[in-house]
Amino acid sequence: MTSVTAQATKADQAAEATEEVRASEEPKATTTATGLVAPRPPVRRPRSRARSLTVRALGPVALLTLWWISSATGLLTPDVLASPPQVIKAVGELWGNGQLPDALATSLTRSGIGLVIGLAAGLTLGITTGFTRLGDELLDSSLQTLRTIPFLSLVPLFMVWFGINETAKILLIAVATTFPMYVSASGGVRNTDRKLVEAMRSFGLGRLAIVRQVVLPGALPSLLAGLRLSMTLSVIALIAAEEINATEGIGYLMSQAQSYARTDILAVCILVYGLLGLTADVLVRGLERILMPWRTAGPGGGTR
Repeated sequence: MTSVTAQATKADQAAEATEEVRASEEPKATTTATGLVAPRPPVRRPRSRARSLTVRALGPVALLTLWWISSATGLLTPDVLASPPQVIKAVGELWGNGQLPDALATSLTRSGIGLVIGLAAGLTLGITTGFTRLGDELLDSSLQTLRTIPFLSLVPLFMVWFGINETAKILLIAVATTFPMYVSASGGVRNTDRKLVEAMRSFGLGRLAIVRQVVLPGALPSLLAGLRLSMTLSVIALIAAEEINATEGIGYLMSQAQSYARTDILAVCILVYGLLGLTADVLVRGLERILMPWRTAGPGGGTR
């Protein structure tokens, strides 16, 4: 009987010890559980298009306001820079007598032809050096050397070679726009998935078909980046090209305005160049939205 009682006592003690262990462990588990920080992935709130446009317009509006106030208070005199109302009046004057539309058409034609030639040359060279080892070894070192030469330094040489006619101006724009597209196209083609290219070869596709169906779609982000740089440089090169004894175009208007100290017309020409660059950037952004819609979609599916 005594042994049975002793065993019962030991069992009770063991049960009490087990309960104590459980009691001591339960608060630790709760503490550990409550101490963890629940992960919160960043959630991007979609912004309305009107708000985005308003924010983008704040900088230009602030500059215009500062310009207007400086002219109205006399800080900027007309011989330094014409006031915004005088510039608006000059736009009406140039548009009314047909000088601005004619100059704009001439400059856009020069810039467009030079840009097309430069893009075609840069894309062809980029695919050649990026896709073939022979092209890389044969052309890349020479092109990398040529692209470090500032295109403005070629102006006197082009004037000697081609004279002061349209050929020199268009070729200068073409040279300036070739190398941004070449660098982007060559890098994009090199980064194309080689396994995918080899798979397409195993299916019997030729080189041109692989370039058209695999390489160019894979290099599309780089190509659009090169297009943006080339379009921006085409406007910069246009300004330099129209300094080569131009007899028509926006550069001609600028040289005439400089001769008569017309700061209002000079401001109009500068604003036109700026609008051309902005239009080029907007066009490339539109192409990106059409050709690569996934680039403009945020993690939550909103648009940037």
